[in-house]
Amino acid sequence: MTESNIESNSKMDKHAACPHVIILPYPSQGHINPLLQFAKRLAGKGLRPTVATTHYTTNFIRAPSVAVEPISDGFDDGGFAQARNEGNFLNSFKHNGSKSLSDIIGKYESTDHPVRCIIYDAFFPWALDVARRHRLLAAAFFTNSAAVCAIFSHIHGGTLSLPVAVSDKPLLLPGLPELNSGDLPGFLRAPESYPAYLAMKLNQFSNLDRADFVFDNSFQALEGQEAKSVAEKWPARLIGPMVPSAYLDGRIEGDKGYGASLWKPLTEPLTAWLGAREPASVAYISFGSMVSLTADQTAEIAEALLKGPSDFLWIVRETELKKLPEGFTEAVDGKGMIVPWCNQLEILAHPAVGCFVTHCGWNSTLEGLSLGVPMVAVPQWADQMTDAKFIEGIWGVGVRAKEDEFGIVRREELVRCLKEVTEGEKSLVIRKNVRKWKDLAKAAMDEGGSSDRAIDEFVKELMIDKGTC
Repeated sequence: MTESNIESNSKMDKHAACPHVIILPYPSQGHINPLLQFAKRLAGKGLRPTVATTHYTTNFIRAPSVAVEPISDGFDDGGFAQARNEGNFLNSFKHNGSKSLSDIIGKYESTDHPVRCIIYDAFFPWALDVARRHRLLAAAFFTNSAAVCAIFSHIHGGTLSLPVAVSDKPLLLPGLPELNSGDLPGFLRAPESYPAYLAMKLNQFSNLDRADFVFDNSFQALEGQEAKSVAEKWPARLIGPMVPSAYLDGRIEGDKGYGASLWKPLTEPLTAWLGAREPASVAYISFGSMVSLTADQTAEIAEALLKGPSDFLWIVRETELKKLPEGFTEAVDGKGMIVPWCNQLEILAHPAVGCFVTHCGWNSTLEGLSLGVPMVAVPQWADQMTDAKFIEGIWGVGVRAKEDEFGIVRREELVRCLKEVTEGEKSLVIRKNVRKWKDLAKAAMDEGGSSDRAIDEFVKELMIDKGTC
């Protein structure tokens, strides 16, 4: 055997013994969380994960089983805020990120743990090209629902054209329920409204046929039919829900949080306040880390909460506080609590929380399902509209608040929804459904469950033989 062959076999043995994977998330809370959680799952199965994230976000990640490497987006001091718009940010990230991702790969090349696979957020299709240049495997990770990915795969494949026009008759796509105009991401009806974001969504499919693996943060019982309907265009393995293990199967010791927070949680006062409430008596309201409500919509929610049937805990980010109606915080008195941020999982798991008023971001939707909390859907934009359709009409775990002709959910409508999920016969049906989906989410991630098997299959394909890390 030649010296070069010996060296080649030696490198293969290193790959086989403890495959090293680099995980590249889009640097926002809603994308970091599921990819970081996936990294922890892979670490628990014998892989060596390294999360490559921007200089700006590295300081916020604390996951003991996961290494972190900084990668440049070209705006190392301020991230997206410094870039000012999506187009600038993505172009800069592609240029600077490609180089620094290559540098990270090179850093490990001569070590005992060379990189074997790049798992990249599907928002970054250029990462596949970097993987190929280094002769590595590449895996795309989608952070939206399978249903939303199916819609976009139809657009990419040409079976659905932009703008998507839904008139009197609903849109019918294979494997999906009937979709009315309000069930579709708004920018599909008006592509000019968010051109950079729409381009980013469609670019996820630009080279997907060359990826070795495709993952989606969903699970078979929840969206197996939706995923199967577009398997030829989008051959995804459903590996979710990517929610910390303590709230599902409990197989990762001490895994009570994602391990990344771009905001400092405020938890101690909340624990005392919630502890003084009756079981299932509190409405928890959060619109996530990015949604910015109008002053009119904020005022309607405020009045609804004062008049509603429940005590409430409302997350209002510091940048949004000025939109609260004058005198509202004084009027709240003991009925409610307003905080800028919190650990959402701990709040949803608290026995005092009886419903979740949500913008229907996919992570929040999965958390509500996984922890068995009835939802009031108040979607604002993008994929949230489709998630809301499934929350109410397909899974039966909540109700969707209806907007008026100005696109605002009025106070009377929100009070109606709060009563519907907390009082009367319909609330009993919703609670039965959320218990069912909570059990199914746990079963998917538990040993031998559908998502657990999908992750195991991936790990086995990376591990040529078993070794030690």
